[in-house]
Amino acid sequence: MSPPPRPHPLARSPRVDRVCGWLEGAWAKGIATRPSLDPDILWGKAQLEVPAEGERGPRGDAEKADFRLRLEVLAESLSAEAQLNALGLTMAHGQLVRVIRQRLELGEMWRSRPEVVDHPLVAPIIVVGQMRSGTTRVHRLLAADPAHSATRFCDSWLPVPRRPDTRPAWSALSLLFARTLDPWLDSIHPFGTTRADEELGWLACALDHCAYEAQWRIPGFSAFSETRDPAPVYREFARILRTDAHFHGNSNRPRVLKVPQFAEDLPSLLSEFPNARVVMTRRDHAEIIRSAVSLVANQMTIQSNSVDLVWIEAEVARKIALREDRMDQALKAFNGPLAQVEFDALDTDWESAITQVYGDLNLPISNAILSAMRQEQSRPGLSKLGAHKGQIVQFSTVKNAAPTQ
Repeated sequence: MSPPPRPHPLARSPRVDRVCGWLEGAWAKGIATRPSLDPDILWGKAQLEVPAEGERGPRGDAEKADFRLRLEVLAESLSAEAQLNALGLTMAHGQLVRVIRQRLELGEMWRSRPEVVDHPLVAPIIVVGQMRSGTTRVHRLLAADPAHSATRFCDSWLPVPRRPDTRPAWSALSLLFARTLDPWLDSIHPFGTTRADEELGWLACALDHCAYEAQWRIPGFSAFSETRDPAPVYREFARILRTDAHFHGNSNRPRVLKVPQFAEDLPSLLSEFPNARVVMTRRDHAEIIRSAVSLVANQMTIQSNSVDLVWIEAEVARKIALREDRMDQALKAFNGPLAQVEFDALDTDWESAITQVYGDLNLPISNAILSAMRQEQSRPGLSKLGAHKGQIVQFSTVKNAAPTQ
């Protein structure tokens, strides 16, 4: 089913306002308690179900301190800068409690089962590039190769393994809720509970800023994070990757990794995986800005009634310049296999483009691999991405205006 018309970047479903009204009413009547962003309250709620000892696991004191400081700065930025509506406050509270709970659960598991994070991994393939530059398409094409492995959407956002594995079911419920509030969600990024997807949830689990600054206006937390050593984040990321590979039994297949944030932190990621192969995507910056502004505006307008489109455009342009500079500097020092692919080349002839990528990475490619990739290309989603392109054309001149609801 095609998404409804989206007349403006800040358009949102009327359901958002109804949910905000229900929440405000419930708080006013004492039926429910207004969520708090106080770090102590967030920790206390997370620890109702998980022992506090899980904070340590294999983590050192410096890593524990880094996470707690990140939480404090993020909570302060949310309270002082984000201008959250009732739904946004509820979602922020829920996300942060979940992140703390997952951190405790992972630490407890690693403490009792150290072998989960100690076994070796085959060197991964890292897809690096700006958001909206074709990273998802390249990622899913490479993940379609039977010789490779990839991270499921549900495992990215629910990284604690379970038997029986109920994570696909929980993720399906989460996506149903998200699509109910945001009818344009899949036109911007096609989702599937067990489909190969980026490891954004793993970075969010370590309180990296990328997942949060895409949905909330938190410049204070972004500035803090951009000048902070990301090494603790990627040590946690590497542990989660080994945990996921252990659970699925695919440690012997290269994991195809992709998050646009990698462009900002590539040295720290490569220090964890020094033998990785790297694929870099490129796209015209003006096109990236238009698409990224549309994505960020779509997310922010759900959780705030005071969204500044001019600020979003300026912040997206600043972020792109920062990541481009850091990515280029990091790759100058990289001596491993490196492939580059242009966004337009994927549109013109993706088979030729991906064959060139395999050649540059010294990987074998066959008709069977290309056949698997063609099946991936035929999956639902590309037509919805076309709908997003149509939306961008419709509001290609970005102006600051009130949300259309």
